[in-house]
Formats: sequence, C-alpha cells, structure tokens
Amino acid sequence: MRKKKWVSSFTVFALAAVLIAGCTGNKPQESASPSASPSATSSESPSESPSASPAGPKDGGTLTISTFSDMVSVNPIFINDTASGDLDALIFAKLYDLDRNANLAAEPWSLAAELPQVAADNKTYVIKLKPNAKWSDGQPITAEDVKFTFDTIRNPDVGSPAISTLDKIDTITVKDPQTVEIKLKQVYAPFPYSLYISIVPQHILKDVPAKELKAHKFGVDPAQTVTSGPWKWTEWTQGQHFTIEKDPNYWGEKKPHIDKIVYKIYADQNTEVQALMKGDVQMTEAIPLTQIEAVKKQQNLNVILAPGPQYEYIQFNFKDENFPQKVSPFKSQKTRQAIAYALNRQGMVDNVLKGAGALMNSPFLPKSWADPGDKAVNYAYDPEKAKALLAEDGWKPGKDGILEKDGIRFSFELQYNAGNSRREQVSAIVQQNLKDVGIEVIPKGIDFATWIDQNVTPGKFPAILLGWSLSNPDPDAESIFSSKYFPPAGQNSGWYVNKELDELWVKGQQTVDKTERAKIYHEIGEKISIDLPYVFLYQYGLPQGVDASKVKWAEEDRPESSLAYGYLFHIINWWLE
Repeated sequence: MRKKKWVSSFTVFALAAVLIAGCTGNKPQESASPSASPSATSSESPSESPSASPAGPKDGGTLTISTFSDMVSVNPIFINDTASGDLDALIFAKLYDLDRNANLAAEPWSLAAELPQVAADNKTYVIKLKPNAKWSDGQPITAEDVKFTFDTIRNPDVGSPAISTLDKIDTITVKDPQTVEIKLKQVYAPFPYSLYISIVPQHILKDVPAKELKAHKFGVDPAQTVTSGPWKWTEWTQGQHFTIEKDPNYWGEKKPHIDKIVYKIYADQNTEVQALMKGDVQMTEAIPLTQIEAVKKQQNLNVILAPGPQYEYIQFNFKDENFPQKVSPFKSQKTRQAIAYALNRQGMVDNVLKGAGALMNSPFLPKSWADPGDKAVNYAYDPEKAKALLAEDGWKPGKDGILEKDGIRFSFELQYNAGNSRREQVSAIVQQNLKDVGIEVIPKGIDFATWIDQNVTPGKFPAILLGWSLSNPDPDAESIFSSKYFPPAGQNSGWYVNKELDELWVKGQQTVDKTERAKIYHEIGEKISIDLPYVFLYQYGLPQGVDASKVKWAEEDRPESSLAYGYLFHIINWWLE
C-alpha cells in the first residue's frame, strides 16, 4: 500500500500525506503533504481507457473492492495510510474537496457552503458551513467541530501526522454555528489545501485527554465511530474485510446510489487479481504489471493507469538506536551518494515498471511546477563510482567481502510491506546492487498495518522501501524532511536534520507568488538531491482494474489518476448494474 503524506502536491499530491503500501498532506503509500501517507498499492503499466457508463444511474447493490492491506484507524486525526484513507473518503465529509484539476472545491457533499473568504494579507480565512450538515447520530455539524478538529491536530501531545498543515494557525474563532474565522501566525501559501480535511465530532471526543485520543475506540470500532459521509461504517473483521453501508439519514442533497461497499483483504496482489478475474470483486487498485495484459484480455475488465501523485523511495534512518550496533551507517553524505550510484534505478523502471514510470531525483514530481529538473543531481547507475566514494569515506572490505568502518560491518535491514509484488522485486534488485559494492542488505517484508504502526510512524527501522501518495496539491514537504517534525507529531521518521533546508521549507511557505515559490523549491530540490535523506527512485501510477459490466459512472465522474484518491473520484455518483 501507500503511505499517506500530509504534505503537499497534487498532481502533485502530498501530505498531509499518506504512505503507500503499494505509500503523504502525504500518506505512506502502502502510505506523503507530507500530508502524505505510505501505500501498499502497485502500479505497473500504461493506462487504458476507463470503464464508462451509458444509460442512467440505478440505486442499490454491493461494490466489492480488493485490497492487500488492512486499515489501521479511520480517525481522521491519525490517518497515515491509504487503506484507512480510502475508508475516510467514504464515511467522512471533508470541509472542502478537490476538483479534477486539484482545485479546492465546495462540492454538494462538502461541509463548506462556499470557498473560503481570504483577507488581503493572506492570513485570515473565513469559512461558512452548510446549515443542514449533521453527524450519523443526528447531531449538527458546526463550527465548534471545525475548531475542535483543528485545535486537536495542532496539539503536539496528540501526535497527529497532519500537524504541519495546521500549526501555523494563531487563533480560531467561532463567529456563529456555521462560521469560523482562522487567523494565521504568518503567511502560509499551502494553507488552502489544509482545508481539504475531514472533521471529527467534538461531542464525542471533547473529554478524551489528548494523549489518549489515539487509543480511543473512535476510528477502530464501527459501533463507536460517528461519521458524516454518504456511507457509515458497519463492520471490520481484521485481516478479512471492512464494510460500509449507505446512511439512510445522510444530510446531503446528493445521495449515493450504491448501498454497500465491502473492502475484501487478500494475501497479496496476485491473489487480488485472480479475485477480479473470477468476479469475486468488481474493483482493485493493485494489479501487478506482469498481469495487466492478462486482465485487459478479460471481457468486461478495464485497466486505468496513468502517472499519478505517487513516488517510491528508500529512506535512511539517522538515529543510532535503530541499529543492532547502535550506530547508523548512513550519516555520511558521501556514503548516501555512493548508495544512490550503486542502484540501477533506470533498470527498475524498465524491468519492474515495464517503462510505466519516471525517474525521481527530488521530492517533487517530474514536470510539476516545483520540479527542479536538471538542477537536481541524477545518480546514474555507476557501481565503480559507488565503490570509490565508499573507499574515500573510509569503508574497507572485511574478511567476508562486506565493507567495514570503525568496527561496524555495513549490513542493514531493508523493510517493505509484504504482499507488494513491485517492492519485493525492487528490494531484490537493491540487495544485489549493494552486494556488488560490498554492502549487505537484508530485505524484510512486514504486514503493512503492523509495519506502519510499529515501525514507520514511530521511526523505528534501519531503512525502508516505501512510497508517498501526495494527497495535498501543494509541493510543501516540510513535515517529511524538517527537523521540526520528528515522530510522533511529524513524518520525518528517519530523524533527518538539515537546518538550511528547514529554513528553505519555511521560506517557500511564506512566499505567495508562484514563480518565486518555484525558485525556492528548485533550490530545495537541488540541495536535497545532494544531501540524500532518501534515494528517490521513481514516480509511478496505480493500476486500477474495474469490472466495466457492473461498475458505472458518467464521464464527468470517471476516476482521476492524477489525484491521490482519484480511483474513488465522485464515487457518490457511481452506480452498479
């Protein structure tokens, strides 16, 4: 899956990011702005025309979607992975949504009645809510809920991965039940995308101590999770499935057509594909590249794949306690550069992604406005140069051929999420490439939900192979790379420190003019490509498979590959035959 990044980026989507298991802000793509998240999904081939729609919408039916990663928690304050983010997108109404071009939008299903009113100084925002919005327990959704959500996320004691998107707020004032005024401490150019956020119920959580919120049943127990979206969460059998059902009391004027959506959890991507081809599921987001042509040959199955707001990386950990020898071998810039030269990244794109990807040299997606282009260092595959740099840095072959320095053997564990066929292949390439220059890599696949919760989020790992799904359309990635955002209240899980870059991220936030901001991000891209807290591998897309005979949508509601959760774009308008 992907990790969600709570950052930025949209078409360059980032964190408030998510990690991609397959994972900003960003989520690790199982989960990136680093409102980002890690992600577990996979991507592997050029896209084909989407399944489409003809007649008219019908009500009813069950849509079954496959996944090979279980959710972690659907509490919007703590979401940091794509499986949980999928569920959040279906059961919670966001304050604002994004249109197909990643512009902030007040949709019929958004909580906001109109776009925010922004003062001339770019530091004051007034938001008006729809008066009819309500929670699934019948309580009204008010400005107090918005204030509570924002205050909770920006409280360091809570440990929200989205803190970097809201900690520039100075004051939040409730003007009336439907109006909230937000004043910022400083100009923060990405702030409009901070409003692309799900709201939590104050009346349920207000008495829970900040440090106990993450352990609360809200977000992990369907019976104790009050929601606000078109569907409500009704069941979760861990490791097997989670289910949502249409909320008969949903407040929105636009109602969903699909009665029930079931996410069925499979052991790996290959098993998911077999389920799609047999008709056990109607949609999957994780078709391995090696199976895309087979899926395309199946009658009624469509594959949707285009480059998206996802990129894969290898992250180094700089905290000594995360290594058996209590010393991180990655602290020297020269050693990190040697590792980058030792990796055949283009070979990964050609042979694993089958050409359906683009090399990455910085945290900004290729051809986006923040992309530094040729200013960023491109580490072409050069094992001899890697060996020379390692020798210059003091590494010498030991008796078994593995490099040593100061009594430390250069051996480390590379963690990734089990069941992700792409990462399994890439980790094997990394293992061989680094063995060729004298470094021992021990690949280790771990269940995604467990891995994110116990290793990635708290920053307890030697090195990881993961991806960011950039869920915020702004390139600000401060939460991922700034030393202000170490775990648990941030996504700098490798404990990276670079004070010069810390200052540049802030400078980029405080610059409103897009041309001037671009210059700052070009400088960041250049400097980070030299210092290498990550080895940036490649941008890729998520291969969505759909049973076009059963899943229908109008053209304006088709999935949108450029958005972090674009495979669910306008799903409220989809229907089933």
